[in-house]
Amino acid sequence: DDKAERRRRSVARGRAALDALDELKVALLAGSPGSVVLNRLRALSQNLKESSGEGGLDAVLAEIELRVEVEIAKLTPR
Repeated sequence: DDKAERRRRSVARGRAALDALDELKVALLAGSPGSVVLNRLRALSQNLKESSGEGGLDAVLAEIELRVEVEIAKLTPR
């Protein structure tokens, strides 16, 4: 089913973004911001914009995307 597949992919993208945020937290606690993690967050943020077709799931993904964008902004040199 196409709708179930879209939902599954959306959930996987959300989980991947949350895992990357956790990796960033560990890297920051270790004293290094980790450019690899930052680049991964940038790539993942683009994928979070795709709609799952479910309003509630899309709202959660939008919150994750916002957190990712905030962390990217904080770590990007001005």
